Amino acid sequence: MTVRAATEADIDAIAASEEANLGVDAWSPGLVAEGVAGRLPTVHYLVAETEGRVVGHAVASIVADIAELQRIAVAEDVRRTGVATALLDEVVALAREAGADRLLLEVRDDNRGALGFYAERGFVEVDRRRGYYRDGTTAVVLRRSLAPGCGG
Repeated sequence: MTVRAATEADIDAIAASEEANLGVDAWSPGLVAEGVAGRLPTVHYLVAETEGRVVGHAVASIVADIAELQRIAVAEDVRRTGVATALLDEVVALAREAGADRLLLEVRDDNRGALGFYAERGFVEVDRRRGYYRDGTTAVVLRRSLAPGCGG
């Protein structure tokens, strides 16, 4: 498996991953295309690829000292094989390289698997956003320190 920056050739695969994994909260193919093309200056798209197939993607926004993991999604048939970990590790490296000292994200409060995944990787809850998702589900805001002295 390889994790790399997304290219315009990956737009359809990322849009399909959005739809399959995020349903009503999926980003439109047009928004994906804007981000992958670099027209959203703080946004970075990554893909995980195995044997020429995009099996996951991650999207991060990095502004000054704060990075935000906006998306991470993995194809159902390759979940629990390290794809999400590899994508997250690359986001962390990218954020550190850009000078971010913390990484934030939101996750549905009913997504126990994701909450456990992030807790195992050093994320802690810092807030909740009631009614954040279209279906009214609460978002749990998580934070991970990326630099000494940043807290966490």
